[in-house]
Amino acid sequence: MIPIGLVNYVNVNFFYIEMSYMNKLEALLEAGVHFGHQVSRWNSKMAPYIYETKNGVHILDLVQTLDDLEKTRPILKRAKNVLFVGTRTQIAPIIEQTAKKCNGHYVNTRWVGGLLTNWKTMSMCLQKLNRLDRQLNDSAQVDGFSKKDILQLKKQRARLEKFFGGLRDLTVLPDLVVIVGQPYEKNAVQECHKLGIQTITLLDSNCDPTMSTYGITANDDSTRSVELILDCLVAD
Repeated sequence: MIPIGLVNYVNVNFFYIEMSYMNKLEALLEAGVHFGHQVSRWNSKMAPYIYETKNGVHILDLVQTLDDLEKTRPILKRAKNVLFVGTRTQIAPIIEQTAKKCNGHYVNTRWVGGLLTNWKTMSMCLQKLNRLDRQLNDSAQVDGFSKKDILQLKKQRARLEKFFGGLRDLTVLPDLVVIVGQPYEKNAVQECHKLGIQTITLLDSNCDPTMSTYGITANDDSTRSVELILDCLVAD
């Protein structure tokens, strides 16, 4: 049996190369990947992914979780522009760190409506953010501004940074979007669906699997669960 606490320091390469199948399941269990929501909150389309009901809570099928990871890892590796989306407070730091691990892009504060479907306008916002960065980092230009002008430019950059900071290097639409917290990211889901952009979604018991191209059966509320799943997804 896997030692208690192993999941806190398990190396994802170790997870895939050295750990036995049963120990992988143990690691997922310890991270709480199997916990779904209360039965009253479920989406009936998730029935094939439910292992059992215990104390009024759906238990997710971790055998499918491992299978889902094996199927989705190659898909992510083939993608050229990957966007990670997860705006809930407890998930936001994990979204940022995961995107940076694989040179991806991220949205972890608020999804701006039309981010993908109105890409021409949104890309202009990104260009403005990058232009402000260059201006404020250029001492020669800064010296030519008044204190009031500099303050105004910094306010503009701060606002753009809040919503677009994780998209600085995104020059074209992403070809893959990874979504954590599907019920909370409906606008992102709908825009991807409308444009035919492929998605990988962490599928908790309250999610709709038909609104995702690929799914990973997993608890999408627990930070330990999300971090382990995303680490495994982007690992070399």
